[in-house]
Amino acid sequence: MRGAKGLAGTLAASFLLASAAAAPLSAVATTSIVGDVVKAVGGERVVVSVLIPAGTDPHAFEPTPRDLVLMARADVVFASGAGLEEGLARILNSPELRGKVVDLSVGLPLRTLAAGGETDPHVWFDPLLVAGWTRTIEMSLGALDPDGREAFASRAAAYRERLFELDRWIQDQVAVLPPERRVLVTDHWVLGYFAARYGFVEAGAIISAFSTLAEPSARERAALVDRIRNLRVPAVFVSPEFNLTLASQLARDTGVRVVVLFHGSLTSADGPAPDYLSFMQENVRRIVEALRG
Repeated sequence: MRGAKGLAGTLAASFLLASAAAAPLSAVATTSIVGDVVKAVGGERVVVSVLIPAGTDPHAFEPTPRDLVLMARADVVFASGAGLEEGLARILNSPELRGKVVDLSVGLPLRTLAAGGETDPHVWFDPLLVAGWTRTIEMSLGALDPDGREAFASRAAAYRERLFELDRWIQDQVAVLPPERRVLVTDHWVLGYFAARYGFVEAGAIISAFSTLAEPSARERAALVDRIRNLRVPAVFVSPEFNLTLASQLARDTGVRVVVLFHGSLTSADGPAPDYLSFMQENVRRIVEALRG
């Protein structure tokens, strides 16, 4: 009996140790887009929490004490980077998070705004740059969970194939637009990576910055109106959260359509953009439909 009890105790202890070893990693993603890509790579071995709620401007987001605890307890924090989370910079660089924060934009070919020299953080509008994210995520998760390295590598490779398919699909969709129709006017400078990848021109922005926190001057508004009229731009693209008063005024002054695109976050599960792939597909459909005329 003692031997049986001892064996049972050993098996129970082994089971507990195995369960502890198999516990999923805890990851925080700053945005829902980042979170979706982390989930695609991590699978069941990672539990992902998204920090910035949908519909919140990531440039302006400020964490609550509960958010700080969430990040401090996480195994890893994934940030889109390149200045997107400027409101979180002090927290992400704090001693409590030292060694935990992974900036997904490090090593990517980043763009700058010629007028101000600011770095453009909206890298997710190019699926090939998101493919770069998957490699960083795969390596970061593998370092924390060596037993999961093979699974992370397999999932990352499979997701990259879907990103490459998405890239080819976008090229096919925009091919119906002649060069003179590939002109983008947006609420702020958000589609630079998309324009560079797919042969569009960014003709202007209602707010001439990479952040929606800025305000357009009267001179900037007048210059944009002239540019839209001269180029015969048929539509201006804004996010669901953008100041509709500014967009409506521009529409009245120029006769353009105001078309909503998803910028910094996914929609709810029952919305048109619940994951990154559908986010890009829905945006491309809206861009092509608006510019075909």
